[in-house]
Amino acid sequence: MIQFNLLPDVKQEYIKTQHIKRLVIGVSFIAGAASLFIFLLLLSAVYVVQRKNIHDLNNDIQTNSKTLENTPHIADIVTVQSQLNALSSLNAQKPTASRLFGFLAKVTPKQATISDLKIDYTQNTIAMSGNASGLAIVNTFVDALKFTTYTLKGQASTQNAFSTVVLAGFSRSAKSATYLITFNFDPAIFNNAHAVDLNVGAQPQAAAQQPSIIFKKGD
Repeated sequence: MIQFNLLPDVKQEYIKTQHIKRLVIGVSFIAGAASLFIFLLLLSAVYVVQRKNIHDLNNDIQTNSKTLENTPHIADIVTVQSQLNALSSLNAQKPTASRLFGFLAKVTPKQATISDLKIDYTQNTIAMSGNASGLAIVNTFVDALKFTTYTLKGQASTQNAFSTVVLAGFSRSAKSATYLITFNFDPAIFNNAHAVDLNVGAQPQAAAQQPSIIFKKGD
């Protein structure tokens, strides 16, 4: 069977163009409908869902505010809470007084004991008195304090641990001597934010004493 194409080429091109046009219009309509749907979805989320969330939050705020207002002694509770929050910072500023015994064990000569000790963490001063086997040991004690330095953990630089070291009073007998030494200390050595290494200078007799040995009631 023989078929003849009776449509001219121009007519065929026109039909093809019309088909493409209808396809483009259909795709555009679908894309437009999808865009409109997404737009309406976002619009509902903004004006419906978010408004409802904001409304619910406002209601919760008002309810909780009324609950707090009706709570007995709320002002006292808030004050206590504020003080509790400040405890951590206050604790960080508190000097580590327990280090004192270790420091004194390092600087006190073996032939000397301490009978009285007064420390002022506000003025950074120490006054101590005690006994020694002789004035030479007392002078060694004073020199040890003058030349003692410290380093903070993680740092290489050294600083003087004590300053204004003064032999404020002394007496001696044939067998012993008494002393009164006053001096200032660098507050950094009692700062609990840093580990401190004390380096004793000018006296080999100061090493490795026990705190229970250096503290002795005066005669």
